[in-house]
Amino acid sequence: MKELDLLKKDWQKNDNSFEQVTEIEIYKMIHKKSSSIVKWILIISILEVLLWTCLSLCFNSDDYLIKMKHGELIQYFEVFAYFNYGVILFFIYLFYKNYKTISTTASTKQLMQDILKTRKTVQYYVWYNLGMLVVSLIIGFIIAFVYNPEMSILKDKIASNGKVMAITVGFLALTTLVFFGAFWLFYRVVYGILLRRLYANYKELKKIDL
Repeated sequence: MKELDLLKKDWQKNDNSFEQVTEIEIYKMIHKKSSSIVKWILIISILEVLLWTCLSLCFNSDDYLIKMKHGELIQYFEVFAYFNYGVILFFIYLFYKNYKTISTTASTKQLMQDILKTRKTVQYYVWYNLGMLVVSLIIGFIIAFVYNPEMSILKDKIASNGKVMAITVGFLALTTLVFFGAFWLFYRVVYGILLRRLYANYKELKKIDL
């Protein structure tokens, strides 16, 4: 934002005849920066999907289910995966749509509305991913506990000892919390920086609109 600050200082030093020209220049600069930020949001979301797709191919859950002799669960996981990919691709489409809209926006008020809309879309996307992470972990814990024969000893101990059950539940809750915190921090750093810059642009536009 250094260029924008310098331009604003120059604006303040000059008389009113220069005000309209400078206001237009500031808008153009903010418009360009906002469009670039939304483009990076789109790019990062696509790279994120490619990353998780590669990881899912490397660590195939089908082999694990077949090893436990419960291959019938594979189709349910496929439906779950297709649903998840469908929702994520829909969010990517919204990111692309927001990028195209902001790139062609001509008015200050409309750009401000588009920025707020984009921020909300990203926030919904992040919370959806975090929610799906928790759901996936819970499903994974349940399947491992119910269907994995290696867990039979632990199940017997839990059934006969309340303390073991409390420790097991606490451990699973802590594991879920750690994963949730790690992913929340990842999204906070990656998307949080872009959203803060986008909101800074919104505040500058609000000053111009006044």
